[in-house]
Amino acid sequence: MLKIAYHPIYNHPLPEGHRFPMIKYELLPKQLLHEGTCTQENFFEPVIPNDKYLVAVHDPEYYYDLLNIKIPPREARKIGFPLNEALVERERIISDGTMKACEYALEYGVSMNIAGGTHHAYSNRGEAFCMLNDQAIGARYLQSKGFAEKILIVDLDVHQGNGTAEIFQNDPSVFTFSVHGEGNYPFKKEKSDLDIPLKKGTGDEEYLEILQTTLPQLIDKVRPDFIFFLSGVDILASDKLGTLGLTLEGCKKRDAFVLATCLKRKIPVQCSMGGGYSPDIKIIVEAHANTFRLAQDLFF
Repeated sequence: MLKIAYHPIYNHPLPEGHRFPMIKYELLPKQLLHEGTCTQENFFEPVIPNDKYLVAVHDPEYYYDLLNIKIPPREARKIGFPLNEALVERERIISDGTMKACEYALEYGVSMNIAGGTHHAYSNRGEAFCMLNDQAIGARYLQSKGFAEKILIVDLDVHQGNGTAEIFQNDPSVFTFSVHGEGNYPFKKEKSDLDIPLKKGTGDEEYLEILQTTLPQLIDKVRPDFIFFLSGVDILASDKLGTLGLTLEGCKKRDAFVLATCLKRKIPVQCSMGGGYSPDIKIIVEAHANTFRLAQDLFF
């Protein structure tokens, strides 16, 4: 059964000027239920996790300053919105959703988190609306439980996973792979284990050729026993924060290839949704919904 992490706090409204992208967290589960892709049984509600799993990735001083809303103003500005307890609670619950989804992926082959993909969170600071790095936390959780040893993070958001790269920069047990827009934020990139920066306007054909050539070779080289997939839909040509030129169909083919590759290789995969900022909310929801439809069609 496809298991999906979702909590009503995912819909928590941001301050004025930041609310639009958050609507997808409310609309996406409704769409999946309405069309029959999922039933209520597919969804599970994460909770606030044990702090020990969060400080296994994040510097304790940073984490407890975040928890107590004591982040210095200069550092808080990098996060991008005024901090409050509800937003920090939301981030902690998202992390629990990804950790629990990891166990479901081990059981069923694939699992999803409606939110997550907070890949700009560093070990000791937050950036770009990311405070806690959910997939990094998930990777450490798997390793701490003895459920996985070698992990591959496949980050296909339009923005480089700079926080993830920093967290695992000296850790050969987690391989970080990022395909992103060359001209996109962050303008000062970190060094992933493998970065593929793409020129502005890169479209379906070139993007898919690169992915289809690279990913199987990478899996052969890394030999992971677990994969994290950050399936951001800000690679669409319509995205107002992205620089790439993919169509909805191209984005769907990307997801189909990643998921089918994991299934064929019998490697469990956990998916977090990442970014999506097209002006038309229907396009964002449709692009994300495709990822869930494909997971259902391929694995179940």
